[in-house]
Amino acid sequence: MTVILKCFVALAAAGSMTACATLTRGTTQQFVVETSPPGAAIKTSNGYTCPSTPCTFSMQRKDAFTVVATKEGFVTQSAEVKSGIAGSGAAGMAGNILIGGLIGIGVDATSGALNDLTPNPLQLVLQPVDAKPPSESGAAPATAMAPAKDPVS
Repeated sequence: MTVILKCFVALAAAGSMTACATLTRGTTQQFVVETSPPGAAIKTSNGYTCPSTPCTFSMQRKDAFTVVATKEGFVTQSAEVKSGIAGSGAAGMAGNILIGGLIGIGVDATSGALNDLTPNPLQLVLQPVDAKPPSESGAAPATAMAPAKDPVS
Protein backbone atom coordinates (compact mmCIF):
# COMPACT_ATOMS: atom_id res chain seq x y z
CA MET A 1 0.00 0.00 0.00
CA THR A 2 2.76 2.47 0.82
CA VAL A 3 4.43 1.81 -2.55
CA ILE A 4 1.20 2.71 -4.38
CA LEU A 5 0.77 5.81 -2.23
CA LYS A 6 4.35 6.89 -2.92
CA CYS A 7 3.85 6.42 -6.68
CA PHE A 8 0.62 8.43 -6.56
CA VAL A 9 2.32 11.27 -4.65
CA ALA A 10 5.25 11.27 -7.09
CA LEU A 11 2.89 11.43 -10.08
CA ALA A 12 0.85 14.20 -8.49
CA ALA A 13 4.01 16.21 -7.75
CA ALA A 14 5.27 15.76 -11.31
CA GLY A 15 1.88 16.75 -12.71
CA SER A 16 1.77 19.91 -10.61
CA MET A 17 5.09 21.06 -12.05
CA THR A 18 3.88 20.94 -15.65
CA ALA A 19 2.48 23.93 -17.45
CA CYS A 20 -0.50 23.09 -19.62
CA ALA A 21 -0.13 25.78 -22.29
CA THR A 22 3.64 25.31 -22.49
CA LEU A 23 3.10 21.62 -23.20
CA THR A 24 0.08 21.90 -25.50
CA ARG A 25 0.83 25.14 -27.40
CA GLY A 26 4.58 25.61 -27.08
CA THR A 27 6.48 28.86 -26.67
CA THR A 28 6.79 29.59 -30.40
CA GLN A 29 4.30 29.96 -33.23
CA GLN A 30 4.39 30.20 -37.00
CA PHE A 31 4.20 33.85 -38.03
CA VAL A 32 3.51 34.86 -41.65
CA VAL A 33 4.28 38.13 -43.46
CA GLU A 34 2.62 38.79 -46.83
CA THR A 35 2.98 41.86 -49.03
CA SER A 36 1.11 43.17 -52.00
CA PRO A 37 2.95 43.11 -54.33
CA PRO A 38 4.97 40.09 -53.15
CA GLY A 39 8.76 40.05 -53.18
CA ALA A 40 9.57 42.54 -50.41
CA ALA A 41 12.54 42.01 -48.11
CA ILE A 42 11.56 41.70 -44.44
CA LYS A 43 13.52 42.61 -41.29
CA THR A 44 12.19 42.33 -37.76
CA SER A 45 13.29 44.20 -34.66
CA ASN A 46 14.07 40.86 -33.01
CA GLY A 47 16.65 39.89 -35.66
CA TYR A 48 14.75 37.82 -38.21
CA THR A 49 15.10 38.47 -41.95
CA CYS A 50 13.55 37.14 -45.14
CA PRO A 51 14.76 38.07 -48.64
CA SER A 52 11.37 37.90 -50.37
CA THR A 53 7.75 37.73 -49.21
CA PRO A 54 5.73 35.74 -48.44
CA CYS A 55 7.74 34.71 -45.36
CA THR A 56 7.08 32.33 -42.50
CA PHE A 57 9.01 32.55 -39.24
CA SER A 58 8.95 30.52 -36.03
CA MET A 59 8.65 33.34 -33.49
CA GLN A 60 8.56 33.48 -29.70
CA ARG A 61 4.96 34.00 -28.58
CA LYS A 62 5.92 36.32 -25.71
CA ASP A 63 7.78 39.04 -27.63
CA ALA A 64 6.20 41.94 -29.48
CA PHE A 65 8.27 43.27 -32.39
CA THR A 66 8.32 45.55 -35.43
CA VAL A 67 8.35 44.36 -39.04
CA VAL A 68 9.92 46.50 -41.80
CA ALA A 69 9.20 45.70 -45.47
CA THR A 70 11.36 47.14 -48.27
CA LYS A 71 11.08 46.71 -52.02
CA GLU A 72 12.78 48.72 -54.74
CA GLY A 73 10.37 51.25 -56.23
CA PHE A 74 8.06 51.14 -53.19
CA VAL A 75 7.80 53.13 -49.98
CA THR A 76 9.31 51.31 -46.97
CA GLN A 77 6.56 50.24 -44.59
CA SER A 78 6.64 49.11 -40.98
CA ALA A 79 4.09 47.52 -38.69
CA GLU A 80 3.89 46.59 -35.01
CA VAL A 81 3.15 42.99 -34.03
CA LYS A 82 1.74 42.56 -30.53
CA SER A 83 1.84 39.67 -28.12
CA GLY A 84 -1.23 39.04 -26.00
CA ILE A 85 -3.19 36.30 -24.26
CA ALA A 86 -5.07 34.16 -26.75
CA GLY A 87 -8.32 32.26 -26.31
CA SER A 88 -6.53 28.93 -26.41
CA GLY A 89 -3.94 30.32 -23.99
CA ALA A 90 -6.75 30.99 -21.55
CA ALA A 91 -7.78 27.34 -21.90
CA GLY A 92 -4.24 26.34 -20.95
CA MET A 93 -4.51 28.62 -17.92
CA ALA A 94 -7.73 26.85 -16.93
CA GLY A 95 -5.87 23.54 -17.15
CA ASN A 96 -3.26 24.92 -14.79
CA ILE A 97 -5.93 25.95 -12.32
CA LEU A 98 -7.38 22.44 -12.38
CA ILE A 99 -4.17 20.41 -12.56
CA GLY A 100 -0.93 22.39 -12.76
CA GLY A 101 -1.24 24.71 -9.84
CA LEU A 102 0.66 27.95 -9.29
CA ILE A 103 3.91 26.60 -10.67
CA GLY A 104 2.26 25.79 -14.01
CA ILE A 105 0.63 29.22 -14.15
CA GLY A 106 3.99 30.88 -13.52
CA VAL A 107 5.77 28.81 -16.17
CA ASP A 108 3.10 29.51 -18.80
CA ALA A 109 3.01 33.23 -18.01
CA THR A 110 6.78 33.70 -18.22
CA SER A 111 7.33 31.43 -21.23
CA GLY A 112 4.70 33.24 -23.32
CA ALA A 113 2.81 30.01 -24.00
CA LEU A 114 -0.48 31.76 -23.13
CA ASN A 115 0.09 34.39 -25.84
CA ASP A 116 -0.43 34.73 -29.59
CA LEU A 117 1.15 37.20 -31.99
CA THR A 118 -1.28 39.54 -33.76
CA PRO A 119 -1.93 40.31 -36.51
CA ASN A 120 -1.01 36.94 -38.00
CA PRO A 121 -0.71 36.78 -40.92
CA LEU A 122 0.62 40.32 -41.24
CA GLN A 123 -0.50 41.73 -44.60
CA LEU A 124 1.19 44.88 -45.89
CA VAL A 125 0.15 46.83 -49.00
CA LEU A 126 3.18 48.61 -50.44
CA GLN A 127 2.73 51.95 -52.21
CA PRO A 128 4.82 52.84 -55.30
CA VAL A 129 7.37 55.61 -54.69
CA ASP A 130 5.99 57.69 -57.56
CA ALA A 131 2.39 57.49 -56.36
CA LYS A 132 0.96 60.97 -55.99
CA PRO A 133 -1.36 62.01 -53.19
CA PRO A 134 -5.00 62.44 -54.31
CA SER A 135 -4.65 66.27 -54.46
CA GLU A 136 -1.82 65.94 -57.01
CA SER A 137 -3.42 63.26 -59.16
CA GLY A 138 -5.28 65.69 -61.41
CA ALA A 139 -8.49 65.62 -59.42
CA ALA A 140 -10.18 68.93 -58.85
CA PRO A 141 -9.07 70.55 -55.61
CA ALA A 142 -11.54 70.56 -52.79
CA THR A 143 -13.20 73.90 -52.23
CA ALA A 144 -14.54 75.21 -48.99
CA MET A 145 -18.11 76.42 -48.98
CA ALA A 146 -18.71 79.99 -47.86
CA PRO A 147 -20.67 80.22 -44.64
CA ALA A 148 -24.35 81.01 -45.08
CA LYS A 149 -25.29 84.59 -44.35
CA ASP A 150 -27.68 85.28 -41.53
CA PRO A 151 -30.93 86.77 -42.79
CA VAL A 152 -31.60 90.26 -41.54
CA SER A 153 -34.87 90.48 -39.66
